[in-house]
Amino acid sequence: MIRLAALDIAGTTVDEGGAVYRVLAEVVREAGHAGDDAAIRRWMGADKREALAALTGCGDPADVEELHDAFVAALADAYAAAPPRPLPGVIRACAALRAAGTAVVLTTGFDRQVTDPLLAALPAAFTGALDAVVCAEEVGAGRPDPAMVHRAMALTGVEDPGAVLTAGDTVLDVQAGRNAAAGRVVAVLSGAQTRAELLAAGPTDVVDGVADLPGLCAVAGQKS
Repeated sequence: MIRLAALDIAGTTVDEGGAVYRVLAEVVREAGHAGDDAAIRRWMGADKREALAALTGCGDPADVEELHDAFVAALADAYAAAPPRPLPGVIRACAALRAAGTAVVLTTGFDRQVTDPLLAALPAAFTGALDAVVCAEEVGAGRPDPAMVHRAMALTGVEDPGAVLTAGDTVLDVQAGRNAAAGRVVAVLSGAQTRAELLAAGPTDVVDGVADLPGLCAVAGQKS
């Protein structure tokens, strides 16, 4: 039985119009670096400080923090202009998972500066169906490290990784799920990367979106 669903935010549970990667590229370019699509795609799903450091070649933590501040401010402006919203079927899916005894935890490469205002702008029907939210900065490592999944397990009392489902829209999401030895590592097609990119990372399942997860969990329960 799947006892924990650890779900990514942007592009997986929340439609934010691709703002995060658009803004990331803008900040990188403004810092005098290429910020081309291929480079940005390699860092989709990563901790944003790690991504900014890698994309700019910046090794000074103070400079990285300055870049991150610029990213946070620009992303806040983007979200104010076009508020994020839950992706279709997500609210119903999260409610169904919890009703079936599966905890729902969001994991994200955003820090609290971005995550908390983003979640506050979303419907209570969505945020109220969450058991916890884990940010990369809180565990000291972003994807593909499995630390956020492990933290989600600790918060919900789940010890067996085989009882965990992870879901995300990027290669790094899939890699983090595999590195956590999750029983179900699901790639969703609702976000940033293509089916071919995601399949190459080795998910156990590829689905259109989070709305399909209750069905997967039901099948997993029947096989257990």
